[in-house]
Amino acid sequence: MSEFHLTDPALGPIAAKVVAGERLTREDGITLYNSNDLLGIGQMADHVRREKNGDRVHFMVNRHINPTNICRNRCKFCAFARSEGEEGAYEMTLESIVEATREGVADGAYEIHIVSGLHPEWSYEFYVDMVRKVREAAPKHVIVQAFTAVEIEHMAIIGKKSTLEVLTDLKEAGLDALPGGGAEIFSERTRVAAWDKKTRGDVWLRIHGEAHSLGIATNCTMLYGHIETIEERVDHMILLREQQDLSGGFLAFIPLAFHPANTELADLPATTGFDDLKTLAIGRLMIDNIPHIKAFWIMLGLKVAQLSTAFGVDDLDGTVVEERITHMAGATTPEAMSKDDLVATIEETGHIAVERDTLYNIVRIYGE
Repeated sequence: MSEFHLTDPALGPIAAKVVAGERLTREDGITLYNSNDLLGIGQMADHVRREKNGDRVHFMVNRHINPTNICRNRCKFCAFARSEGEEGAYEMTLESIVEATREGVADGAYEIHIVSGLHPEWSYEFYVDMVRKVREAAPKHVIVQAFTAVEIEHMAIIGKKSTLEVLTDLKEAGLDALPGGGAEIFSERTRVAAWDKKTRGDVWLRIHGEAHSLGIATNCTMLYGHIETIEERVDHMILLREQQDLSGGFLAFIPLAFHPANTELADLPATTGFDDLKTLAIGRLMIDNIPHIKAFWIMLGLKVAQLSTAFGVDDLDGTVVEERITHMAGATTPEAMSKDDLVATIEETGHIAVERDTLYNIVRIYGE
């Protein structure tokens, strides 16, 4: 295709589909992964990104709160989880969670982002109270984005409720959105091998569909770079695409690079920048019905995140503040970035920095 400088002839038919706006198939996704023409794949993804989002790259001011790392699951791939009494285990009180919320609001956060371990002693009411108190501590314009589908399923079990009832209770308490974590890879083979106690892929998808039915927006993720195959990555993307066709509530797709350090899978190599950029680009090409592709700079590193804006990415997440989960797996990125630094990081790529809230309502456009 004249619009793209392709070095791999196998990408020609895919490029024609991209230009025509046609949906790519499973076979197309596998072909993309098997190709080493990273720049050609990136050009196609950048074309789609510009069609959907122009020259804008989004970010937000947000505050991450991880209330506890005490978790009943102890998955092999997780460096965050601890058991009660184990060295490094911690749990926050409701008061300290509220205080962290107030600190985030004082720093200008538009989102309070809460993800945690599955604490074996916390009650169902504790989780609902957490949302209610955070909601009370934050102004109305601040979005409360809390709990992965894994945590929702945990609450359903301890509360003896359906996941739909849990989501309804949380929404009434003030929940606005769900993060996309806990999806990992929608493959029973990988789940049994590395996170056998964790939510099944079909249940994860059902919970997000239920959230969408209640008007709760969500994100979606894919954890890659561990024991999965490229076919399983592509299948994962297609399942997300199909769920979006059904319920339409996903705002962003966030590929998450696996960090093996301090996990039971520590013998695995870390992902390469080549694979990171390729996966982000293929995500943009395969998942045509989710508006945004996010590069989580905490996991990828600032340099790869910055490059990703030429590979289909239109969002770099946010200021974050005090992220613990990835850093306990050996991440060497900062735990926070200032708004000014994020704007400068985006503008250096030649894109327009756009500050947003969780729901992609625009707060401010820089330099336009």
